[in-house]
Amino acid sequence: MRLAAILALLPSISAAQEPWTLRSPSESRQTGTFADRSLDESSGLAASRAHPGVLWTIEDSGNPAALHAVDTTGRLLGTWRIQGARNVDWEALALGPCGGATCLYISDTGDNGARRNTVTIYRIREPAVPKGGDADTPGRIGRPERIAFRYPDGAHDVEAVVVTPDEDLILVTKGRRETVRAFRLRQSAWSTERTAVAEDLGELGLPEGGLAGLVTDAALHADGRLLVVRTYVAVHFFTLDESGVPRAGTAPTGCTILGLELQGEGVTWLDESTLALSSEAAYGVPGTISLVRCPR
Repeated sequence: MRLAAILALLPSISAAQEPWTLRSPSESRQTGTFADRSLDESSGLAASRAHPGVLWTIEDSGNPAALHAVDTTGRLLGTWRIQGARNVDWEALALGPCGGATCLYISDTGDNGARRNTVTIYRIREPAVPKGGDADTPGRIGRPERIAFRYPDGAHDVEAVVVTPDEDLILVTKGRRETVRAFRLRQSAWSTERTAVAEDLGELGLPEGGLAGLVTDAALHADGRLLVVRTYVAVHFFTLDESGVPRAGTAPTGCTILGLELQGEGVTWLDESTLALSSEAAYGVPGTISLVRCPR
């Protein structure tokens, strides 16, 4: 969604936030902009655990099927082209386990018009980030694993995906034409050649209407339970229950990030208590990276 369309939704923000309690961040600051100006549509963000301080990002529809590594100042550390993958509308990136290794899960699930009968998630082993390497020379990643799947009730626009410790995938809808819902793909979907069907986990109870109700990403804490779901104006906290279903609790809380970014898209846990956010570029202003700490 471009900035002009986002701004048109601003009048409905204040009326949409109850019953959530949105607190101010205990700390929030922009730490940099994407130094490579061609990275102007960062649509997903995932912090590396093997390489502290490294952020993985992707770009959305119409861009190359590529993975990029940056630091929190926005300095480009490397780019890898992914062979055999197609970027129809890449909208989310998650780091998680994959059979004893660590993988990056690339979610080709964007669907603004809710017209795609099937969508795709790719996964690749997390590449090594060379120290002192040439960031201008693209690397190559071989053909990824992929899941083709559909939703049980028709098409959805999804920009938020996380990977659980059991390697299940939790997908959160955008909320453009409906209330925000969560779906799940079981780990076993990777072993079937048929089109998988996601399981409907129900509504998340997020605010409805305007920017407050449009989900752009999500991230799962290293503890495997604390889930953050971000919109253009706030981050909202959930807990995965024993069945792996997101629950907001009886007094749902979040943290406002309104005004921090022009067009906020990505979110990831940088460490135990810090969230990193990414924004797309807009009106000649490059995309930004910000760090936020929220009271809990």
